[in-house]
Amino acid sequence: MSLKATGLSKEELQTIYKTALLTRRLDERIWLLNRSGKIPFHISGQGQEIAQVGAAYAFNLDKDYCLPYYRDLAVVLSFGMTAKDIMLSVFAKAEDPNSGGRQMPSHYGQKKNRIVTQSSPVTTQFPHAAGIGLAIKMDKDDAVAYASVGEGSSNQGDFHEGINFASVHKLPVVYVIHNNGYAISVPADKQFAAKKLSDRAIGYGMPGVQVDGHNFAEVYLAFKEATERAKKGEGPTLIETISYRFTPHSSDDDDRAYRSRDEVTEAKEKDPIELFKTELIKEKFMTEADVKKMEDDILKEINEATEYAENAPYAEPESALKYVYENSGEE
Repeated sequence: MSLKATGLSKEELQTIYKTALLTRRLDERIWLLNRSGKIPFHISGQGQEIAQVGAAYAFNLDKDYCLPYYRDLAVVLSFGMTAKDIMLSVFAKAEDPNSGGRQMPSHYGQKKNRIVTQSSPVTTQFPHAAGIGLAIKMDKDDAVAYASVGEGSSNQGDFHEGINFASVHKLPVVYVIHNNGYAISVPADKQFAAKKLSDRAIGYGMPGVQVDGHNFAEVYLAFKEATERAKKGEGPTLIETISYRFTPHSSDDDDRAYRSRDEVTEAKEKDPIELFKTELIKEKFMTEADVKKMEDDILKEINEATEYAENAPYAEPESALKYVYENSGEE
């Protein structure tokens, strides 16, 4: 499918590619920081960036709501978080916009960009998204909520309760399953018997679509149709993106115990960012010189963000009780 089918301009497509590339390079840097002992934990999304930016840029990034899951780095960057924001989070510094250094990394939340705080128990964001969708409908607004999970989390009760409520009440929510093939160490064929997880939508009376997470145009157009449906009052859509995670489940996982190196190497030969870059250059939306400049700009941005966050102050110890207990006179 040609990128021209998206209707996006040259400038828009370059911005989207740069967001995907920033996500990858930032992810790689955080992984290295963890391996060097500078940060305690990381959940990587390498291999899923195109599925994520293809989804995010189909929304109104100045108005819609984002309820991400922990691997959605490209999504939160699309919605307005910065490399500095992310680095402050992974270093657990006081300026961390997600939690002031209180929450573990990859648990996103930023009020000004309508990124709704997530919890460590997975899939709680699905009923939360239904609640936001209900508020949007009651206010007669035209906003839409994005809510995502991995395929392993789609087996949780909150998944079914959230999409059922949203479908019954025709709420403006786009639900997403980012299927990367593994729920920690459990392969897809040991997680569910359905051929397509998007088929679960049938039981709830809503459309379900499966898309190739390596194909930007296919992802973007599916999400664009879903957001437009939601704004017309036609209710939620369930979209399943198919991708592959290149790294272990998290920095604490050793994926050599459950998948071969040959499998991972073969998957990396179909790197979705490289495929997207090839398409952009082939269709004359971008040049190799454009890519080189982006790489240079991104490296500078990440270096500055890393240095700033590493040297930023930690929260005062007594602030650990803030927002936990009621304190008279404190906001």
